[in-house]
Amino acid sequence: MKVVVLSGGVGGARFLRGLVDVVDPSDVTVIGNVGDDLDVLGLAVSPDLDSILYALTGLADEERGWGRADETWNALETVESLGGESWFRLGDRDLGLHLVRTQTLRGGGTLTQATRTIAEALGLSLTLLPATDDPLRTWIHTPAGAFPFQTWFVERGHRDEVDAVRYDGVENAKPAPGTIEALDGADLILFAPSNPYVSIGPILAVAGIEDAIRRRTAPAVAVSPLIGGRAVKGPADRMLARLAGGTTPAHVASCYGDLIDVLVVDEADARDVENLAVRPVVTKTLMSDREARRRLAEAVLAA
Repeated sequence: MKVVVLSGGVGGARFLRGLVDVVDPSDVTVIGNVGDDLDVLGLAVSPDLDSILYALTGLADEERGWGRADETWNALETVESLGGESWFRLGDRDLGLHLVRTQTLRGGGTLTQATRTIAEALGLSLTLLPATDDPLRTWIHTPAGAFPFQTWFVERGHRDEVDAVRYDGVENAKPAPGTIEALDGADLILFAPSNPYVSIGPILAVAGIEDAIRRRTAPAVAVSPLIGGRAVKGPADRMLARLAGGTTPAHVASCYGDLIDVLVVDEADARDVENLAVRPVVTKTLMSDREARRRLAEAVLAA
């Protein structure tokens, strides 16, 4: 069974870890969000792609929830001592990956090629594709002004309420090689439990991707990122409340419209699944450990 997953970073990566426990990784293609990408100290950084890479190759820092395990911070300390930009924290091990990516891009390679090179070197067994090789950046509009995603999320601690989200460069962004072919050949399309606006939205904004999902013959299943109407981590619930008008399963489903056939929700949201425009599946969605991740993946496949 060929499975294609649209995914953001940390939450999506955890879901993927469960999925590859029950599906042959060679049958899984992940289309990853690049709207969060940024340049840090001259280096090309792709946080969501890297979160997936680290999580699926056993390199992720489980305690911190981002970055690499056993990290050191000597380079960052030097940057700080010299008065350089240090709000986006890059560890020494993490820097090596960004150096390789940046070298590939400056040598005329694409983000797809850089991702493939890194994934093969790390032993990633599924196929990881960026949504696009073209520059695409998420901007967050707030009462305090408009900010690039990482400035709002990391530097400002996502404390500003969100009035709107825009994707700069989307008018020129073409699907990365392999994305449309994967969607057209999929037996199942999954929307990971990622923020609909800043993780899945930039993927769908790339020309051709939404159309490919809309013409699907395979079922499309989304996993809600909320439990009891609240985000486990991050601002998804606040964004849904402000932009969609609420945090019920119906509000989550409204973000995807006719692109999904099934919405998987947590047991804590079971009372709110009546009158959904798509079929609800109720299960435990908290991915607290490997067994919980596996159970969620099995429930999604059963749907």
